Amino acid sequence: MNDANLAIRQITFDCHDPSRLAEFWSVATGCEIAAEYGDFVMVDSAPALGFQRVEDPTPGKNRMHIDVGGSEREYLVERLKGLGAAELATHEAPGLVWTVMQDPEGNEFCVGNPEA
Repeated sequence: MNDANLAIRQITFDCHDPSRLAEFWSVATGCEIAAEYGDFVMVDSAPALGFQRVEDPTPGKNRMHIDVGGSEREYLVERLKGLGAAELATHEAPGLVWTVMQDPEGNEFCVGNPEA
């Protein structure tokens, strides 16, 4: 039996404008754009974020999303809105608060409190 573990190295987004979306996530995360290959752009985060040009529209809600967070959720939400993200809703559960957002191309992600 092989004990090799699977490691998540990159999350890739389908999008219409890879350069624009990579720039949003680069500024949002404070990570640099690592490579640009025309229809594919990578941000040097951990895991890396990839953005590939796809002409087909997204058929509906994301089946997967990323969760981000930091020391001040409300500040981060406002900062991300200033970069072009949209705020959709805020939810609470015992010990947990998170805000559902969309990046400039409509990909949903959540911004959670530090305890999340």
